[in-house]
Amino acid sequence: MTQLPGRPGGKPRLLMVDDSRVMRTAATKMLGERFDVVVAENGVQGWQAIRSDQSIQVVFTDLSMPELDGYGLLEKIRTCDDPGIAGLPVIVVTGAENDEAAREKALQLGATDFITKPFNSTDLTARASAHADYQRERRTLEAATTIDRLTGLGNAEFYLGRLKQDLAFAARHAHALSVVRIEVDHFNKLFIRVGKSAADSMLVQVAKLISRLIRKEDTAARTGVAQFSITLPTADAAGAKVFADRLCRQVREVNLQHEGRRLPLSISAGVLSPAPHPGQTARTVMEETALVLQGAVRAGGNQVMTEGGLRNALPGQPQQPARQPFSPPPISVEQALAMLASGRDEEVRRHLPSLRKQLAPLLKILDSEGH
Repeated sequence: MTQLPGRPGGKPRLLMVDDSRVMRTAATKMLGERFDVVVAENGVQGWQAIRSDQSIQVVFTDLSMPELDGYGLLEKIRTCDDPGIAGLPVIVVTGAENDEAAREKALQLGATDFITKPFNSTDLTARASAHADYQRERRTLEAATTIDRLTGLGNAEFYLGRLKQDLAFAARHAHALSVVRIEVDHFNKLFIRVGKSAADSMLVQVAKLISRLIRKEDTAARTGVAQFSITLPTADAAGAKVFADRLCRQVREVNLQHEGRRLPLSISAGVLSPAPHPGQTARTVMEETALVLQGAVRAGGNQVMTEGGLRNALPGQPQQPARQPFSPPPISVEQALAMLASGRDEEVRRHLPSLRKQLAPLLKILDSEGH
């Protein structure tokens, strides 16, 4: 689930990336009383930690490291699609081996600050505290403008920003992506019948169910009075429909009481898996998904409508050519090995058919040698 800016309670979390075990141990000892310190041995491990832990507020990194050095890590952070990661303060740890040219290069890549080895506990703690405090204030201000107060989910502005990033990432890396847009059925009539308090309770219940069902990488937001939108990175149309069907079923099972009577609660859902095309924007995708959702509403509500289902539900309308199922372009064996090394196993699995074809001649030779 995509987390909104901010981290509840506890110590601020920072990441120390250094290939020296002595330096990692020293930093943990110096900062451990005031910070939750996460350590990594090189840029690859550091990047994995940043991508998987959105509560990290400050990054300290050495420059000279194996596999991925500090320059490479800094570049990955500053060019990341996620603004929360791209805006992280990165403090570069320099030593006698780093000359002025090294500092200038780090600055050009977006280094926030520098600290020189050997450092003492007071200097290190002061530097970490200053940047953690600033990051906390920045996230608090961002949260105030991106959270829907009633449901605790993101608002429409927040969602459009995240959808733009997810669409760009999916297009660049040839990943599938689906969008689900839902609407509480007959909400206006229910609002008039039961009043604002009970109607708000309905929206809160739906938001809670959405939060329970989505994954860490998904994004959910309230994008209308009684509408919610969910982005499901890597999910194709079939997977997104399974998600939407499950959500509809669980909403129907909610036992919400008003004046001793159970309130009928159901939703309609539209599912879209947009293929990248020129002129595509987050807003055009939202508009297309809204059309699919309205198809579900016009069909009577309490159901899930897909883009294909919408075409079939409109007899007499000109038939648009169906979008081809999403199929990622083939990758080389070298690319697959690099992806496995960086922990992207699931992505490699989607390419197994093409990889088997590439490896078939080699496997044939190995098989013959084995006999």
